[in-house]
Amino acid sequence: MKSHEVDYEIFGDDMQLVEIELDPGETVIAEAGAMNWMEDGITFEAKMGDGSKPDKGLFGKLMDAGKRALTGESIFMTHFTHQGQGKKRVAFGAPYPGKILPINLSEFGGTLLCQKDAFLCAALGTEVSIAFQKKLGAGFFGGEGFILQKLTGDGMAFIHAGGTLIKRELKGETLRVDTGCVVAFSPSIDYDIERAGNLKSMFFGGEGLFLATLKGHGTVYLQSLPFSRLADRIIQSAPSIGGSSKGEGSVLGNIGGLIGGR
Repeated sequence: MKSHEVDYEIFGDDMQLVEIELDPGETVIAEAGAMNWMEDGITFEAKMGDGSKPDKGLFGKLMDAGKRALTGESIFMTHFTHQGQGKKRVAFGAPYPGKILPINLSEFGGTLLCQKDAFLCAALGTEVSIAFQKKLGAGFFGGEGFILQKLTGDGMAFIHAGGTLIKRELKGETLRVDTGCVVAFSPSIDYDIERAGNLKSMFFGGEGLFLATLKGHGTVYLQSLPFSRLADRIIQSAPSIGGSSKGEGSVLGNIGGLIGGR
C-alpha cells in the first residue's frame, strides 16, 4: 500500500510536538495516547493494526497485535482521518524531553529499524512491525535493544529521541554504544552486543554489562537521554517508592519535606 502524502511542522525545542496537515481522505496513524489536539473534520478510531495491509484477515491482525504486545505497546493503534473539507491539522506530542525526528522512509530504502518505544506517528501505509535480533548475544544481553521496531513504507514517519539527537554516518567503521542510546539505524548496519570490558569494568564502571556495536555503511541516530536512564533518576529521588529526597535548591529542603510529610 502506498503511503499517504502528509505535510507536517515541528514545534518546540526540548518538549516537541509535530502537527500533521491532512487533505480530505488522508489518514495518519499514531500510538495510543500520543494525540495533543485535532481540528474539526478529523475523526479518530482505534484499530488493531497499522492499516498498511487492509486485506489482512483477522488472524493476521491478531498476530500483529501479539507482536506489538511483546514490545510493551498497546495492541491498538489510533487512526486519524480527515473527513471534512480543506486542510486540517492534528498534533502529536513527545512523551518525554527530547526531539522528534521526521523520517522519509523512501530515503532509507523503505525500511528503518528503531528502538521499541521510539515510534510516534506515521502516514497511513506505513507498516509498524517488530524485528528480533537474530544473534545470540543480542538476544540474551541486548536489554533495550533486543526487540526493535521495524518501520516499512515509502512515506513519512516520526520517531522520538530522548535528550539530544545525534546523527552519525558510518562508512565501514564500528561504533560502540550503550544499548539504550540507540534510537534508529539503517537496515544495512550490522547490530550486535559485546561485553563491556573486563569484569571490574562491567560491575563497577556504571556503563552497563554490555554494549551495542554498530558497524557497516549507513545512518545511525543516537540519543543522549534514554527513558530508562531518566526513570532511574526519578525513582532514586522519589521517597515514596524507596528513593531519597535531595532537598535541591534550598537549605530548607529537608525541613520542607518534614512539613510536607515526606
